[in-house]
Amino acid sequence: MTVWLRGDHLIRRSGPVARRPDEPVLLIESESFARKLPYHPHKLILLFSAMRHFRDELQDDGRTVHYQQTETFEDGLTAHFEANPNDTLVTHRPQTESTQARLESLVSDAGGTVEFVADERFLCSPSQFDEWRGDGRYRHEDFYRFMRRETGYLMADGDPVGGEWNYDDQNRETPPDEWTPPEPPRFEPDAVTEDVIEWVDSTFEGSYDERPYGGDWTDPEPFRWPVTRRQAVGALDHFITNRLSEFGSYQDAMLDDEWAMSHSLLSTSLNLGLLGPDEVIKRAIAAYEDGDAPLNSVEGFVRQVLGWREFLRHVYRQEMPDLAEANQLGANEALPDFYWDGDTDMACLSDVVDGVRQRGYSHHIERLMILANFGLIYGVEPAQLNRWFHAGYVDAFHWVTTPNVVEMGLYGAGVFATKPYASSANYVDKMSDYCSGCPYYKTKTTGDGACPFNALYWDFLDRNEDTLRSNHRMGLMYSHVDNKDDEELAEIRERAEEIRKMAEAGEL
Repeated sequence: MTVWLRGDHLIRRSGPVARRPDEPVLLIESESFARKLPYHPHKLILLFSAMRHFRDELQDDGRTVHYQQTETFEDGLTAHFEANPNDTLVTHRPQTESTQARLESLVSDAGGTVEFVADERFLCSPSQFDEWRGDGRYRHEDFYRFMRRETGYLMADGDPVGGEWNYDDQNRETPPDEWTPPEPPRFEPDAVTEDVIEWVDSTFEGSYDERPYGGDWTDPEPFRWPVTRRQAVGALDHFITNRLSEFGSYQDAMLDDEWAMSHSLLSTSLNLGLLGPDEVIKRAIAAYEDGDAPLNSVEGFVRQVLGWREFLRHVYRQEMPDLAEANQLGANEALPDFYWDGDTDMACLSDVVDGVRQRGYSHHIERLMILANFGLIYGVEPAQLNRWFHAGYVDAFHWVTTPNVVEMGLYGAGVFATKPYASSANYVDKMSDYCSGCPYYKTKTTGDGACPFNALYWDFLDRNEDTLRSNHRMGLMYSHVDNKDDEELAEIRERAEEIRKMAEAGEL
């Protein structure tokens, strides 16, 4: 029997590696899998470097590791079973039944068998979630409260600590002009990572030229992300000690020269298994109990990890494969090229896209209210934007991006989002400093120099009226639409069409 660890399940302190200390471990590097999408180089470096470090650490401790570097997963499995006939693999259960069936077929065709065990990167099991939901609608806030009760996190005698379940209303402040967040941590590449960087650059260089943005993606900032358990714990320590206290108040704010703000930057380590959700939650709660972090910061962080991350995992599990192709608004516009190259005069989009190009990262409000919001009101086909997120972000996996982008960002399915998260320039101006330095005018809707967010916002409401007006959460928005006469709406439609032509021509 062999423990098969896929690249995003690098868990040693629990799971099959811990429970089967005498069994060998199999890891497979697949070049073809890395070519499925035009992935950001840092994403490939992160994954392959973490896998190789994990291999080396196990081997240093005397563990037998079968490490296959092959063109396809099929090749890796075939090579393993040729050397180990009739072996049984033990691996973490994937997110969907269809993926599990595919893995079973791959292993069987290669000459072996496979057993699946629970995915230890999460706290809520499939059966637990399904029992909670029953036949009801997905409601994140209800699920989050359920998980608080189940785990006891931030609970006291059956009630939420502080008397409130949610302190989101205290998490929308704008930093003062003199505010400067702590410098985000950087983990310098060692020899293993340097080898991976060189390998990624040489192995995937040819595929870069096939991408819509040419070679721009191949010249990012130096790689900075944690690739070992020790480094991941260091990143957690840095967040708890230096960033958590101000995370809550400013978590929704955006500044053009502060890409990390006070965000945790722990999503890569959580999604690879280098950190567990229980340990990061406990560290944050301990900081609150020790008086080192306010409740609104700690609750906001716990809500992200215990609530949102767990919730999306199960929505993906239950709603795939339909969720990936969902498009209830019938959006059919092509993704503008500036998502790939950042070539736009819009200050907010240019800065956020540049951050993705440079680091494979932007924080959650930039993802939702800049990138996804523009895609929503522009009318981008959800699957296209989902593909871009999946390819561009170092922390992105299909189970992460699909519910976040297709549903939350583009209102593609209506399975849990109760309204589209559409906004005009007003929100961007309120939560950022982008508008002050932008050549587009935040207060203009039509005419030369009018901010594209404004005309696209009203055009979005206008063209989707038959679907959205009956939504009880959209009443106020449509009361404003009703205040616009036919002439103004015609000018808005004309400006929206002009914006799309400018975007298609690379002139926005």
